[in-house]
Parts: sequence; structure tokens; C-alpha cells
Amino acid sequence: MGLGAFIILIAVGAILTFASDWQMEGVNLDLVGLILMAVGIIGTAAYVSVLRRRRMVVPPVAPTVTEDDRRDLL
Repeated sequence: MGLGAFIILIAVGAILTFASDWQMEGVNLDLVGLILMAVGIIGTAAYVSVLRRRRMVVPPVAPTVTEDDRRDLL
């Protein structure tokens, strides 16, 4: 899932929780909305965390050359 899908989950959850007055027998739509918002927020945080790790640039480690290594090459 991409970042857009998590934002949609948050929006749908907010609509179910705060903007709807539907009543379903056996289903608490307020709770379903809160669960969708929680999943969207957790997914967004995880996605951003992974994205930061991918963009982090680690400088390459240069190998150290000692005098003994130079003599072996000759």
C-alpha cells in the first residue's frame, strides 16, 4: 500500500466517526472509523520511516592501505 492508501483510510475513518449518522445493527460505525483512522496513522508513520531509511546516504568506507600491503603488491 502506498501513502495515498493510508491517507484514504484516515479520511474514510474520520467520515465514519464524525460525519455519519448511520445506524447498523451489530456494527458500531464509530468504532470502525476509529480503527480505520488508527490503521491509517500507523501505516503512514511506518511508510515515512521506511522512506527515510531508503533516502539516507551513507558515505562509502575507504579501505586503509598499510605499508605491508604496498610491499606485497611489488
